[in-house]
Amino acid sequence: MTACAIEPSAESGNDGAPRPGCGITAEGAYAARLARRGDSWYPERWTLDGPEPYAVPLPGNQPEEPGTEVQPMADGRVLVHRVAAGRHLFSLLYPTGPGTGELPLGAVECPPDTTGVRLLPPVPGGERAYALAVGPRATVLWQVAGAAFGPERLAEIPGRCSGGVWLDGGGRILALDRETGGRVKAVAVDLERDGEVSPLLQIAPDSDDRILLADPDSGLVLIRSDAPSPGRERLGWGVLGSALPVRFPECLHLPDCVVTPFAIQPGQALTPERCAVALRVDGPFGSWVGVWRPAERRVRHLPAPEGWLAGAGLWTPDGELRLPCSTPQLPCGVARLTPRGVGEAAPGGVGGAASDGIGEAASDGSGEGPGDGTREGPGGRPGGGAQGDGPQEEDEAAPRPPRPVPLQQAPLGRRVTK
Repeated sequence: MTACAIEPSAESGNDGAPRPGCGITAEGAYAARLARRGDSWYPERWTLDGPEPYAVPLPGNQPEEPGTEVQPMADGRVLVHRVAAGRHLFSLLYPTGPGTGELPLGAVECPPDTTGVRLLPPVPGGERAYALAVGPRATVLWQVAGAAFGPERLAEIPGRCSGGVWLDGGGRILALDRETGGRVKAVAVDLERDGEVSPLLQIAPDSDDRILLADPDSGLVLIRSDAPSPGRERLGWGVLGSALPVRFPECLHLPDCVVTPFAIQPGQALTPERCAVALRVDGPFGSWVGVWRPAERRVRHLPAPEGWLAGAGLWTPDGELRLPCSTPQLPCGVARLTPRGVGEAAPGGVGGAASDGIGEAASDGSGEGPGDGTREGPGGRPGGGAQGDGPQEEDEAAPRPPRPVPLQQAPLGRRVTK
């Protein structure tokens, strides 16, 4: 079976965002990372839902390559993506007493001109896993775990796709950033309709518009676009189903820094503007944590806990931010930050060492409406299916994929206030 070359491991993904230090299942029970002991790399699984976090090393018969991808599954196994002799191999690893058990899943076949294969983020439910094989003119979506007979080719999507965000709690609708004609637009892919593709985010014809993060409960989405500032990308937010445009708060614009959202507080079904969003901020002097809510006009800047696996973390529904950390003294720990940013030591974990108000950015929180420079205040309203022309009836047996965030239909020439 022929296979294709994989992109080497890098600090940044193919969309320019920094890679997180580990992957966490959608429900937050397990995490996995590629750990290092001396010159040897090996997969490591973290259990996060017990009384205290603990790690289990899963070394194979030989050390892993630095570019090996790992992903936690809901049953505690770890999916590993290796490249050997130009072939892409997928296996599930699990602890077996003092050793490591391995269940080979098979290899992915793709054309020689494919430029990269990478795993998509963990699926809600954690029983399946998917990968993208990116070619010069099209991208192939593969199911690499959870299929009946090894990796299964699901769909071919025109254009070069990157990113990857799950829009629903069932792992059916996937948002991808698709490059065609020199522009990047986010699209929705329906896995239960043979990979049917529909537009998801289009702010302006000549803008690059990416989906970075989404919360299925509230519909809150974080996006990156150069629509408000051509040639310069900005962070913005919107709500699937809202009639208001995406807004680009000034407090999320930090010169000389790369700001990457990595977790949204779940369980806020009717109040997306009050969801807490965790941000990874990379600046000239290192990385730290930002906490922001769409309804607020500032970002709380908090020192990163020691050993933070940068870019990894999750919110609990009641608003506690949990950040996995690893230090020589404590190889497996979790720092817990309360909604006010006060660090609290987790059992067997490490403290957050952050107090309310440290380094806060006291910005006015306003944003520019795309196209005309209109200042838009924070706000928004909840919605379900991202319809720009009113509610639509849906077949419960086969619900339609989310339609585009209605940016072009929404009024931009009026001032939005709370």
